[in-house]
Amino acid sequence: MPGWATDARSVPGTTSRSANAIGFVSKTTACGGPVCGYLLKEASSALRAAMEEVLRPLGTSVTHYSCLELLAQRPGLSNSELARGAFVTRQSMNVLLQTLEREGSVTRPAAAPVGKVLPTRLTPRGRANLEKATAAVRSVEVRMLAGMTGTEQSEAFRILQSMTRSLRDGDDGA
Repeated sequence: MPGWATDARSVPGTTSRSANAIGFVSKTTACGGPVCGYLLKEASSALRAAMEEVLRPLGTSVTHYSCLELLAQRPGLSNSELARGAFVTRQSMNVLLQTLEREGSVTRPAAAPVGKVLPTRLTPRGRANLEKATAAVRSVEVRMLAGMTGTEQSEAFRILQSMTRSLRDGDDGA
């Protein structure tokens, strides 16, 4: 299969390409460097896997953690708002919210106070679960940034924020 190898050096013409953990040889730009979008996706995948690994023993997932974190920052969010913030479908978020309600981490009113929206709030149990999950996630972030100086970390944050803004604003760099 093109692009797959156990070692990038074993595929002719791929010496300037990089192989990830599963042996996929990333595409390169005309100047031979890796495609930035691919590297971002690879970093995102590695971050998610590391977060799942530390959250699993706590009985939670990245989506579960994201939901709790969003509710801590903005109590009363709706199912749709939480789904958008956690990058999942409304249906998936609804299933998660039902689970969180059953375990006592969140509360939602039986009937919508206005319209159809059921505002969701963290319970004390949900806050305690969030504290543990936040500590676990923070350990992953510390590990991820360990090889960077404070200045490099600040620059990385600035660059990532700029990329996000550019894509959201529709700026194609032209």
